[in-house]
Amino acid sequence: MKILVLGGTWFLGRAVAQAALDRGWTVSAFNRGRSGEAPAGTRAIRGDRTSVKDLSNLAQQGPWDAVIDTSASELAPRDVLAGAQALEPVAGKYVYVSTVNAYRGWPNEPLTESSEVLDGPADADADYGRLPPNWDGPDWFYGRQKAGAERASLAAFGEKRVSILRPGVILGPGEYVGRLPWWLRRAAKGGEVLAPGEPSKTIQPVDVRDVAAFALDQAASAYGGRFNVTAPIGHETMNGFLTACLEVTGGLGHLVWAPDDVLIAHGVEQWTELPLWRTHAGVWSIDSAGAQAAGLRCRPLTETVSATWEWLQAGGVPVEHPRWSEHGISAQREAEILANLNA
Repeated sequence: MKILVLGGTWFLGRAVAQAALDRGWTVSAFNRGRSGEAPAGTRAIRGDRTSVKDLSNLAQQGPWDAVIDTSASELAPRDVLAGAQALEPVAGKYVYVSTVNAYRGWPNEPLTESSEVLDGPADADADYGRLPPNWDGPDWFYGRQKAGAERASLAAFGEKRVSILRPGVILGPGEYVGRLPWWLRRAAKGGEVLAPGEPSKTIQPVDVRDVAAFALDQAASAYGGRFNVTAPIGHETMNGFLTACLEVTGGLGHLVWAPDDVLIAHGVEQWTELPLWRTHAGVWSIDSAGAQAAGLRCRPLTETVSATWEWLQAGGVPVEHPRWSEHGISAQREAEILANLNA
């Protein structure tokens, strides 16, 4: 296989490029060169995805058996459309990495791969779906942008040549969002560790290496499709996840569980202050049976936790990203809630 990775220098894009090289594939990576380097052995092609000239130059470097788009998270649908149209004559397949945010029901309703997708035209600009001031309803802006980008890839390549991947939470070595790294560093400090919600609550994070492997399988597939890329429901629990964080960092901490209503009463910000904790009904109720049937294999979350800790201990540094600073509760806030629980 000869593939083009749009991105290729950090987290999922880098994992895709490395996994493809490990399979003996020929890999090109198109990016601006501002966020690190792709794995050794990758052919670097520099350029900006919003530049018509750069896209034209990129197309001249083909052909490829498949394009894997891992770097469109902040692109408007019309930019994804322009890139896909430029590459369509020189690529066989297009694998677009989207998100479960593209569903209208996320995160309030359980989801399947046939759930309703948000509106969002293929040629939408970066302002499409932006919310008015003082909006207090669902925040669909990002989801509408991603739904539009999905339609952009389909408009350029057609149903049979496009695989759309909709991951939920991706964890693993190289993570730039900061969810798992925060929990690992908190666990390493020891003492009483504020644990959110119900210990047996099912969670569905997926390892970045497993997403990469599935993306490559789809690149090699003769068929298109839409897939929720999450661990199976019931595969892991919050208790198993946090226990793994404690064990891999030395086992110095002790989990103290706080019910949802206690955390809500204390105004704890869901999803960020205690990463992965969220009370919405659909957040960890995503049916990924289609992806499992198509070959997605999810390793135990303990392996993801261990590999991420090894990466951090070896001096691993993620690409700088504003979302990193959003995650984690302050020591003072944690102590206050723990004191309330102990009382």
